[in-house]
Amino acid sequence: MEYDPIKRDLGSVFNRSTMLRKLFYKLLDLLLLRTWHIHRELKAWPKFTSGFAMLDAGSGFGQYSFFIANRNRNCSIKAVDVKEEQIEDCNRFFSTCGLNNVVFEVGDLTKPHATNAYDLVLCVDVMEHILEDVDVFTHFHQSMKPGAMLLISTPSDQGGSNADEHGESFIGEHVRDGYPAAEMKEKLERAGFKKSEILYAYGTPGKIAWKLSMKYPMTMLGWSKVFFVVLPFYYAITYPFSFLLNWIDTNTKHASGTGLIVKAWKEA
Repeated sequence: MEYDPIKRDLGSVFNRSTMLRKLFYKLLDLLLLRTWHIHRELKAWPKFTSGFAMLDAGSGFGQYSFFIANRNRNCSIKAVDVKEEQIEDCNRFFSTCGLNNVVFEVGDLTKPHATNAYDLVLCVDVMEHILEDVDVFTHFHQSMKPGAMLLISTPSDQGGSNADEHGESFIGEHVRDGYPAAEMKEKLERAGFKKSEILYAYGTPGKIAWKLSMKYPMTMLGWSKVFFVVLPFYYAITYPFSFLLNWIDTNTKHASGTGLIVKAWKEA
């Protein structure tokens, strides 16, 4: 399935007002298990409540920059994405919200972009779309201050591109099926990261929650936009179960899973 057209349709619906856009962000926070894991790691990061400089690498709709900037007006965020229309849209929305500590720019992560500039680099659901991953990791390392942290969410090789029972990927835009944890660690080391921590996400509870909250609704929307009308009723029934499963997955250490949460630090 091509996921981008559905995301564009969702964006067009929720971009009709500032209130709807904020509601959209809140729904993403509630529904997306990766967001639960990223929020947990951000809140545990010692510098989260202090002033810091951050790169949102592959900012998409801007929901992570919004979450962080709303909670810490002392931070400064540079958010980059390859999609010019999303960058323009996010700059307008954040300006309307008075969040002047975030700037969105068109950027190519495979090219060098800064040196010793950031305390935190956040990269969520991006690396599965980029072939030149070691180049990207190397540029991240170069752009980070000594002691800075890199935080990545990406699929693992255990069905992380959401392959079905027959091995067919649900997400057509992915260039790889997911990372083995050992391969991720080795590539980070090649890029200069001496210290890293790689955790599995989307264990058994998360895989069930993902099907309920994302795969089945996105499949229905892929069939017909008529399902936009059905979605509120669908989530009214299924979301209590998804919420519980997301909580369990986020608060459980998994021996395996279809997602990776990766932390790596530049030597101080």
